[in-house]
Amino acid sequence: MDSALEQMDYYAAKALLDWQIELGATESIGESSVNRYEAPAPQPVRAPAAAPAAPADAAPVKVPTVDPVAVAKAAAGAAQDLDGLRAALDAFTLCDLKKGARNLVFADGQPGARVMVIGEAPGRDEDQQGKPFVGRAGQLLDKMFAAIGMDRAAPDVADAIYITNILPWRPPQNRDPKPDEVAMMLPFVQRHVELAAPDVLVLMGNHSCGALLGRKGITRLRGNWAEALGRPALPMFHPAYLLRNPHAKREAWHDLLMLQAKLRGANVTH
Repeated sequence: MDSALEQMDYYAAKALLDWQIELGATESIGESSVNRYEAPAPQPVRAPAAAPAAPADAAPVKVPTVDPVAVAKAAAGAAQDLDGLRAALDAFTLCDLKKGARNLVFADGQPGARVMVIGEAPGRDEDQQGKPFVGRAGQLLDKMFAAIGMDRAAPDVADAIYITNILPWRPPQNRDPKPDEVAMMLPFVQRHVELAAPDVLVLMGNHSCGALLGRKGITRLRGNWAEALGRPALPMFHPAYLLRNPHAKREAWHDLLMLQAKLRGANVTH
């Protein structure tokens, strides 16, 4: 055997070695035999070093938390004009609605108008265009106010309206606003009203009334003057509701006449 190996050339020896590797012989022969059936001796496990103990009188570590409502109040209060308020809203990152929306829907119409309409939240069309009330409901809103001689595009503030929403970003699938979302946005709405300084607020829909009056039930609230943010406020059916319930347009027309009388100085309460 040894003489045969001595006579074997390099290439034959390499071929034999490759063949042995394919069979599983991947270790060289040691000086002593190894029993492969014997379990390996357990290796000692070193325990991790213990963290140093905190002093007995050490104060517990407090994880800082952010109050989104407090942040919103500070940001809104620092705005000196409507452009500043819009910038503050655009920079506000604590509302998750912003992540899924295409555009910030701030306002439309004539700043300084006597009437400020406050809706609930943007829909698909509003999210795409970045303006409130531009879809089917917005078209109906324009027709409603045109019937009493008012228009969001009117150059004269006496005949104009100014429009915004409680939420400036569209909720997913047009779902209802959540209480925490309304609470976050309310400081911005309050500052918006202060800066726009309307004579009268029109609260369009149930969620607007809930946010600014603390009450819901639009069928009971509509047609009755209330006070919101220190100003006369008239709850009205949302135009989207009127599209679904055309029979309610009669009540909406009555409310528009109440608004018109209020602006003319008449004392109309019902």
